[in-house]
Amino acid sequence: MIEHLRLSDVAAALVLLFASRALMQRLTTKGPMLWPLLGIIPSLIANITRVYDWITDELSRAGGTFTYRGLFIGRYDGVMTCHPANIEHILKTRFTNFPKGNYYRERFADFLGAGIFNADGEVWKDQRRAATAEMHSSRFAEYSARTIRELVHDKLLRILEKVAESKGCVDLQDVFLRFTFDNICTAAFGVDPGCLAVDLPEVPFAKAFEQATELTLFRFLVPPFVWKSMKRLNVGSEKQLKIAIRTVHQFAEKTVSDRRIEVKKVNGRTQRSDLLSRLMETDDQDDTHLKDLCISFILAGRDTSSVALTWFFWLLHTHPNVENQIVNEINDIIKQTGNVVFSVDELKKMEYLQAALSESLRLYPSVPVDFKEVVEDDVLPDGTYVKKGTRVIYSIYSMARMESIWGKDCMEFRPERWIKDGMFKSENQFKYAVFNAGPRLCIGKKFAYMQMKMVAANILLRYHVEVVPGQQIAPKLNTTLYMKNGLQVRFRPREGGVASFY
Repeated sequence: MIEHLRLSDVAAALVLLFASRALMQRLTTKGPMLWPLLGIIPSLIANITRVYDWITDELSRAGGTFTYRGLFIGRYDGVMTCHPANIEHILKTRFTNFPKGNYYRERFADFLGAGIFNADGEVWKDQRRAATAEMHSSRFAEYSARTIRELVHDKLLRILEKVAESKGCVDLQDVFLRFTFDNICTAAFGVDPGCLAVDLPEVPFAKAFEQATELTLFRFLVPPFVWKSMKRLNVGSEKQLKIAIRTVHQFAEKTVSDRRIEVKKVNGRTQRSDLLSRLMETDDQDDTHLKDLCISFILAGRDTSSVALTWFFWLLHTHPNVENQIVNEINDIIKQTGNVVFSVDELKKMEYLQAALSESLRLYPSVPVDFKEVVEDDVLPDGTYVKKGTRVIYSIYSMARMESIWGKDCMEFRPERWIKDGMFKSENQFKYAVFNAGPRLCIGKKFAYMQMKMVAANILLRYHVEVVPGQQIAPKLNTTLYMKNGLQVRFRPREGGVASFY
C-alpha cells in the first residue's frame, strides 16, 4: 500500500507531524511556538506589525525569560529576557562575558567602523575614557548648553511659530529629528548641517545618515548569506547602503581633515569646544578613530532624544493634567528668576518635568530592545542556561509593562512614581535600563535630559501641542522606537504665554 501513497498524502502527513511537534513544544515549554526547521520565524512574521507587544506578551506568559531558536541553517539560538536580575548579570556582574559581539559588529562595521557604539574590549575602553573625560568637562558642558539654547530659540521656536500662524500642521517627529541631528552634529563635529532651517530643507548628509541607519537594519532581519551575497553583488539594499555610507563618511572625513589642519595652525590650542576639537587637542587618536567615534555619537544622539520627545508630547496630549503640572512648575521658576531663557540650573529645578520625561521613556524607551553575545557558557540568575555563541536579548520595552517590576499600575503614565518628598528620585538602572546600565551606562545621559528639558519647557511655555485626530499611533520596527507614521500636530499659542523668541 505504501508505494501507492500520493505525494500530497506524504506532504499532508509531514505538515501534520510538524504541527503536532510545534504544538507539543508550545504546551510543554515557555515562550513562543518554535516550529521544526523554522524555529521562531513563523511566530515572529505573524506578529511583525506588533512585535514589541508580542515579545511582551510572551515574556509575561513565560515569567520574564524564554529561549528561542531560529532557522536550522544558522546559529540563531538565544534567550529573551526582561528580568532585572538577569539584566544586571549581563550588563554588570558578568559584563566581559556579554559583549556586543561579532554578530552585531559585522552588521554595523561598514557604517560605524570601530566607533564606541560598535566597539568591544580595549577599543571600547579607550574611546569611552576619552569621550567621558571631554563630555564631563565644564568646557563641553557650557558649550553644549549654549548650543542647545541657541538652536531652540533661533531655529526651533521660529519654525513652530510659523506653523502656529498658518494654523497648519507638521510632523513633530520629523521636526525633532532635524533638531537633534543639528544639535548632535554641532556638539560632536562643531558643524551645523542646517536641517532645522525654516523651510525644512532636505540635507544630503542627514538623508544619507538616516538611510544608512535604516538599511543596516535589514542585515538584522535576514540570514547572513542573504545580505552578504547582496553586498558582494552590489545589488538591492546593499547597493543603496554603500552609497549612503559613502556620503556619510565623505562628510565626516572632510570635517575631521579640515579640523586637523585648523588645529595644527593654532599649535593644537583651538578655541572650539565641540567633542572632535577637544579630542584632537587632548587625545592621540588618529583621524579614522575620531571619524568613527563622532559618527557613533551622532547615531546615539540623533534618534534617541527625538523619538523620546515625540512620545512625550503624544502622552501629554492624552494626559492634560500632567501638562498643566509641568506648565505650573515652569511658571513658578520664572516667577522666582524673571527669566524665560532657561539656564542649566533652572532646568535642574524642573523636577516634575524630569519625572514626566522619565516616565515617558519608561513606557516608550528610545531603544526598545538590545542584545549581547555569550562568550562562554553561563547561567542567568533566574536559572536560564545560556550557551557560548548564542545571543541574549533584553527587552526594555517589556520591562515597563511587567507588574512584577513596576506594580499593578505599570501601564499607566504616572510621573508621580518618580517623585519622593517633592523631589525627583532615580530608579535602579537595572530596573530602568533606558540609558543602558553598568559599565556601558550612557555617558550622554545628562546631555540628553538637558536637551529634552530645554525643548519641552520652551515649547510648553508657549504652546498647546494638539495631536491631529485620526492618526494610527504605533511603534515602527527599527533599532530605535520611531512612531511608524510620524506624529502630525498643530501648535496653539498658550493663553498668557511668552513671545516665541528672546
